Amino acid sequence: METKEHENGLKILEELTTNAHQIQEQVLGEIVMRNAGTEYLRRFLHGQTDKQLFKKNVPIVTYEDIKPYIDRIANGETSDILLADPITQFIQSSGTSGGQPKLIPLTAEGFEKRVFKPPLVDLVMKKYFDGLDEGKTMNLFFVKPEMETPSGLKATMFTTIYFKSDSFKHGPAKLGISPIETILCLDNKQSMYCQLLTGLLLRDEVVRIGSFFASVLARCIKFVEDYWKELCSNIRTGYLSDWITDPGCKNAMSSILTKPNPELADLIEQICADKSWEGIIKKLWPKVKCISSIITGSMSQYISLLDFYGGRIPLVSPNYGSSEVTFGINLKPLSKPSEVSYTFLPNMAYFEFLPVNKDSGEKAQEFELDGALGKESSEMTNENGNVEPVDLTNVKLGQYYEVVVTTLTGLYRYRVEDVLKVTGFHNNSPQFQFVERQNVVLSIDLDKTSEADLFLAITNAKLLLDPLGFVLTTYSSYADTSLTPGRYVLFWELKMKASNDFPKLDAKIMEQCCSMVEESFDFTYKSLRKVNIIAPMELRVVKHGTFDALTDFYISKGASITQYKAPCCIKSEEAIKILNSGVVGKFFSPKTLA
Repeated sequence: METKEHENGLKILEELTTNAHQIQEQVLGEIVMRNAGTEYLRRFLHGQTDKQLFKKNVPIVTYEDIKPYIDRIANGETSDILLADPITQFIQSSGTSGGQPKLIPLTAEGFEKRVFKPPLVDLVMKKYFDGLDEGKTMNLFFVKPEMETPSGLKATMFTTIYFKSDSFKHGPAKLGISPIETILCLDNKQSMYCQLLTGLLLRDEVVRIGSFFASVLARCIKFVEDYWKELCSNIRTGYLSDWITDPGCKNAMSSILTKPNPELADLIEQICADKSWEGIIKKLWPKVKCISSIITGSMSQYISLLDFYGGRIPLVSPNYGSSEVTFGINLKPLSKPSEVSYTFLPNMAYFEFLPVNKDSGEKAQEFELDGALGKESSEMTNENGNVEPVDLTNVKLGQYYEVVVTTLTGLYRYRVEDVLKVTGFHNNSPQFQFVERQNVVLSIDLDKTSEADLFLAITNAKLLLDPLGFVLTTYSSYADTSLTPGRYVLFWELKMKASNDFPKLDAKIMEQCCSMVEESFDFTYKSLRKVNIIAPMELRVVKHGTFDALTDFYISKGASITQYKAPCCIKSEEAIKILNSGVVGKFFSPKTLA
């Protein structure tokens, strides 16, 4: 039976979605009223606070357009050049800009607005899953070190800011299995070990397992696979491994690992010693009712793996957000992963949408929007030929859009570069399915490698082929997540400059090509590679004619031979099989990245 608190929470959700248009107008009005006097907005509004003038005069921008203002603040100028309220900290995005993570301003009010979301998610979950109050959640959460900008303002990922806050410590942390000290440990290996050890010791209390991203959960299960014998030894003897040296972890574990438990150790050993790990989560934590983790977008590649490990435990993708803003929550947690939609919360920001032409799955026509590259739909231009964004409540069912946000924290008509599809409405608030990130073609974890990034990296690497008289005729790629950790795989088709003979491949040179490609990638990729979250890249050289067969395949599926381009990144299992059938040589980067 729902408590009064739950009923009130669901009532708030209904009010938000019913009054979506009015709330959006209020949000925009407040943002313009507060920030019209900032240096940035004065350029376009000249001190006026009219909402329509804002939408007419303020350009739609990307991060690169506002980066000079953020850099000035990070270097010591006052935050009122961009926003009225003082910045308390910078959120460091998981993506990168020019090889460096983006810095997104955060204010005290902005933080409180964002932590409004977790309680709503929990209310929805308890509506669909009975018994979540009868146990605890094993949330596998981790933090990253903060960096300090020249201004003295610190920057880190939003999750780290949240986990260190009183809102988390006095709320979700108390409902979880993991001691806060293990979550806040900066050594992720020690943190992961202690959180998993706690989960095994208290396995009968665990009714829900979660992580922010599916990739994290997959990695944690792989960690259990590698360390189950040591974990069992700790449980059997009642002593924590000597390599756990973090004071917080040691102190927290001293109150949990209090005595030998050979019976539990025997049981876990028996489960983990099984040749097949199918259903391992259900076997280790038999009372788990759901797995909560973001499984849309680039994380969808982990669905089959989590299904395998989970033994038919429902996978729930609870919410949708970014470093810039919280967008919405999943009101139907029992939806199939491929059908997950998120209901936008109109109080989080002011939302606009640029229509995207995704008709027949072909690439949208590109256009220039205030200096930023976008994608055009025949429905998105007005009579003057200018791009016309759509408000939140005016989006059309079945249409694709790129989301644009205006926030209280200095982002005005800012392109998040996520492409979404409208799948329905809850009251008057639209529901969106995440489709893709603009220009991201490869991703294993938090890395995001675009077509342009890959092209530049391969251009650098193929310089090593010139002295050999080799020509790289075609290439493609895919993110291989069949193993943990996953890796990038490149397919190259080569020919000799002087003849039609197939080149004699020098293993050393080809491995150097792999290294050159990886060294050309951004900071995020290389950081993840160095800590083995991404495995060494693999280069597969294919025989002549292999990419011709791939062309034939796509044409048979309806592609135009006139406009056909070899895909930079392949997601089709059939297409990958075609390329794999032509492989004549496989090469890998060194295990360690220089």
